[in-house]
Amino acid sequence: MCGIAGFIGTAVEDRQQTLRCMTATLVHRGPDDAGHWFDDRAGLALGHRRLSVLDLSPAGHQPMLSPSDRYAIVFNGEIYNHHAIRAELERSGVAPAWRGHSDTETLLAAVDAWGLRPSLDRCVGMFALALWDRQQRRLSLARDRAGEKPLYYGVRNGVFLFGSELKALRAHPAFQGEIDRGALALYLRHNYVPDPYSIYRGIRKLLPGTMVEVDEHGIPAAPVPYWDPTEAVARGRAAPFDGSDSEALARLESVLGQAVADQMISDVPLGAFLSGGIDSSLIVALMQARSPRPVKTFTIGFEDDAYNEARHARAVAAHLGTDHTEMIVTPTETMAIVPRLPGMYDEPFADSSQIPTALVCALARRHVTVSLSGDAGDELFGGYTRYMLVSRIWRLLSRVPGQIRRLAARALISLSPEQWDAVARRMAPLLAGRMRVSHPGDKLHKGAALLHVASMPDVYRSLISQWDRPDLVSNGTPEARSRLEDLMASTQALRPEESMMLWDFCSYLPGDILVKVDRAAMSASLETRVPMLDHRVIEFAWSLPFHLRIRDGEGKWLLRQLLYRHVPRALIDRPKMGFGVPIDAWLRGPLQEWAEDLLAESRLKSEGFFDPASIRHRWQEHLSGRRNWAYSIWTVLMFQAWHAEQPAATRPIAAPPAVRSR
Repeated sequence: MCGIAGFIGTAVEDRQQTLRCMTATLVHRGPDDAGHWFDDRAGLALGHRRLSVLDLSPAGHQPMLSPSDRYAIVFNGEIYNHHAIRAELERSGVAPAWRGHSDTETLLAAVDAWGLRPSLDRCVGMFALALWDRQQRRLSLARDRAGEKPLYYGVRNGVFLFGSELKALRAHPAFQGEIDRGALALYLRHNYVPDPYSIYRGIRKLLPGTMVEVDEHGIPAAPVPYWDPTEAVARGRAAPFDGSDSEALARLESVLGQAVADQMISDVPLGAFLSGGIDSSLIVALMQARSPRPVKTFTIGFEDDAYNEARHARAVAAHLGTDHTEMIVTPTETMAIVPRLPGMYDEPFADSSQIPTALVCALARRHVTVSLSGDAGDELFGGYTRYMLVSRIWRLLSRVPGQIRRLAARALISLSPEQWDAVARRMAPLLAGRMRVSHPGDKLHKGAALLHVASMPDVYRSLISQWDRPDLVSNGTPEARSRLEDLMASTQALRPEESMMLWDFCSYLPGDILVKVDRAAMSASLETRVPMLDHRVIEFAWSLPFHLRIRDGEGKWLLRQLLYRHVPRALIDRPKMGFGVPIDAWLRGPLQEWAEDLLAESRLKSEGFFDPASIRHRWQEHLSGRRNWAYSIWTVLMFQAWHAEQPAATRPIAAPPAVRSR
């Protein structure tokens, strides 16, 4: 795992010093080595920071030239099947005299022999790369199929810039950082900035599975996909798996087991995250079945039982016989991460599970350099409860005329959340225990918003939105059109649950889940790998009939059956628990002073990004306990904290106050 950066342009007098400044910002992504390469004729600079994982020798140093000297590359990631590619090159009689055993050397030899696109088609892996063709005077950028590795690019003051993180682009003197207000509005809805946008106008994230070519003058062409998830879905529907349940189970064990085996190849210590849930337990079980020694596993636990999965992970680890490390963290230790989040994520990002993710990555890095995770099981095999929930809600709502739904919505909001809470308290003795819920007024008001929806995508959009009307919060700025909106308009032929799985795979997974893990892990110089994002697993999942993924209202049916071969049901079958922290209580307690400073009315007015009245009203409602607005408030706070650390910010961020364990 590494960090890459570079530029094309003649506006910089000292290219070497500029490139060193850019790569220095990425030292956390690659603490083991640094390299720089220049093509003075084109004004091209390629920079690399290396985290040594495969071929620890100098033969793995980058930037690296191809055997023909035609190509120069900087590469971030891993190609898990590079030994098979080497063997194919050798069978074809075009293999060079190998200098080492790095996957980067293999890729360059493949590009020499077949070209970039055919080489990427053969690759199984995760990566972001920049490849300079010295003959055609052309730079190509490419990103892996699922979007595990990040890559930003854009033109500033006539200079083309690219890098693994925005901080590398900001280190170039040509960079200018104007906030993209349309992207900011999208951020308010999603709590992350969706691809292909970044928070800066004119700077883009390369979409997963996509290539872009840049000429020697630094002018990029339109990005072109080399792999498209919607095409994978179409192929799966055109040629679905038609075997029995047991045959599907055998096929899943084969394809996922191969992905796990491939991703266990490493020249440095390797382990896995283990929460005790279905996905991480399955990955660890498959690892342990293929390992001659106990797999190293890692879990973070919390003192608050409502957020503590450690005991479940401990039981799974004991059953599988892993070498398990568990750390119970205090609220003080957990909140100490908060001041580091803006620099760690380098762009506004507000999934609060970023906090425990950073903690478990730091824990793992004390023992290993590589850690496997169970991410993507929900998106591929139907694990999120919202898939069934949205479908049920829409089936119910679609039977009720719109006028009646609007009347019902008005009735629900005719009483305030506090008044509904009072009604619920009076009725509590008459209600069964399972019908008693916390903050019923808050939930009824949220339900009232759903009564206005006109389609199933509207229900989904409402449930995933932190702010339903970002334009009202962002001073009237409309949202930029997102990739999600285009997908929603083009997937009508799928079942509702399958549509949502595809929407999440193309938006939430690369924009939230993979960003969360990549930045947290790389801040600790830890490489993470995701076996379920092997494209062979993805394509197999999309070939499965619906009943093999969701059966009798239960998601991840086939994954569960495979896991039960390794772990008893009693250790796994329990309600899904999110990987979170009590942000709502923290904002009313030890983080209140820090948040109040960032949300001060005078500050919001002077900065001009948000409508102060909307923010202050919601903040006061949250502090009073009348409503739980923790997640929408956290979205604003993470932008404010990030903006305060940028060069254009008017004042520095106030650190969270000292906190005590309770």
